[in-house]
Amino acid sequence: MAGGGGLISLPSLLAVGVPPHVALATNKVQSAIGTSFSTLRYIRSGHVLLKLGIVGFISAFAGSYTGAWTVLQIPDSSLEAIIPVLIIIVAAVTFLRKDFGIKDNVNSLSTRQLAIAALFAFGIGFYDGFFGPGTGSFLAFGFVLMFGFGFLRATAHAKLLNLGSNYAAIIAFVLGGEVYWTIALPMGLANITGAWTGAGLAIKGGAKVIKPVFGFVLAGLLIKLIFFP
Repeated sequence: MAGGGGLISLPSLLAVGVPPHVALATNKVQSAIGTSFSTLRYIRSGHVLLKLGIVGFISAFAGSYTGAWTVLQIPDSSLEAIIPVLIIIVAAVTFLRKDFGIKDNVNSLSTRQLAIAALFAFGIGFYDGFFGPGTGSFLAFGFVLMFGFGFLRATAHAKLLNLGSNYAAIIAFVLGGEVYWTIALPMGLANITGAWTGAGLAIKGGAKVIKPVFGFVLAGLLIKLIFFP
């Protein structure tokens, strides 16, 4: 519905003794399996603009691959202090503006807006490959803020772009032999059920359902980063 599933699945993998790097890889795979199906449901419902989806997916994929390569060269400790501040800003704008993400009258984007969306997708994709927490939430927020999408359409596009960034990371993890397939595949099958159901609830309820869940995810992410780094 609003991203943030890694707040549950990743700590669960670590709690049962899966090594951290393998947990990250396995979590990416199972998450991408579920996200693939929820994204398909959003596309079938007609909430994804095709040109934006294609451009954004490719840009997020390229950004994530670049970020994953870069993180091997540069320490990421500085980001840990920045992300909580970003989450607070996102939450403040989202909930202090009561009409934020409620209305959606966007049916197409200009060439200039598509170029901006490509840069935005590349940047968030880079962040996802480099660090990661809150990627889906930042994507959805960006689409509402920059293009005036409602939360339903923003979430649909965020799912598709997040899928692109996940696939790029998965390629790197699989090539590195870091995935526990005996764990990833059963988790992925369970994730399909949750993702399909969550997408259905979001499509049916729209922004009035997504917005509170979005806030809950932001709060959970903030608590985890501050108290359980």
